[in-house]
Amino acid sequence: MSDSHPSFQRDETPAPLLLPRGPESHKGTFGTALLVGGSREMSGAISLAGMSALRGGAGLVRLAVPDVALTSIAAHEPSYMTAALESDAAGRIAGGEAVHRRLIELSESATALAVGPGLGRSAELSALVVALYGELTQPAVFDADALNALAEQPQVLAQHAGPRIVTPHPGEFSRLVALDTPTVQGRREELAAALARDNACIVVLKGHRTFVTDGVRGWTNSTGNPGMATGGTGDVLTGLITALLCQELSPYDAARLGVYLHGLAGDLAAKELGEVSLIASDLVRHLSRAFLRHTG
Repeated sequence: MSDSHPSFQRDETPAPLLLPRGPESHKGTFGTALLVGGSREMSGAISLAGMSALRGGAGLVRLAVPDVALTSIAAHEPSYMTAALESDAAGRIAGGEAVHRRLIELSESATALAVGPGLGRSAELSALVVALYGELTQPAVFDADALNALAEQPQVLAQHAGPRIVTPHPGEFSRLVALDTPTVQGRREELAAALARDNACIVVLKGHRTFVTDGVRGWTNSTGNPGMATGGTGDVLTGLITALLCQELSPYDAARLGVYLHGLAGDLAAKELGEVSLIASDLVRHLSRAFLRHTG
């Protein structure tokens, strides 16, 4: 990361809108989302991301998951498709050339991708994440353990063949930039803009007033509440942004709209259920209401 203090233009524009759906639209009109992740011990994360991608409006959603977890992941929701990948002894996606080739093959029909929810960590997975980050030509969201893999080789962040969105929470961001979390929290906007600028990517630095930047513009979200501080809400955001990428939004606008609707769904859920009892799947259930509220 550059040592100079980056400057950016503060973006005060409202969250964007999707184009109205034409009467002759079909599922192919709204793209195919491919989400890569899941493991035997974290099947819920990729399932939440998949359900969010469906509620986010993607025409088709496919989850590429380890074979040992496919049955449980497929059982979460009948509306998404699944593709089995070879697993390792711990129930994670195995690395290696065969899995890499299979994912590149699956990506050929994808409009946008996400990598990371429930992925887990291994040396082979880190190598796979780095390869996918560099090679995929489509817009792609990298989150969760995919970010931890990229943090091991931060020089690769600038080496990508297509648009990239990274969605770290402050702890993950601190590993990406090799700074402690208190420093990150004290310089959120400056550091996020620098990371985005230096690596030609979109950074979504999560937390209270999530900050979205492409290094030139910076936008601060106004929705969300403390009830969303619970496991799985980040996976919902990943799936939602991926779906919006499938629907002709730029990566910057897909990130902004995704963050806004994610927080609005959380606010609507908290109004009905309270903050203490809020869980990630409540956000998925309230996404439709968030879309309706945003479109007026």
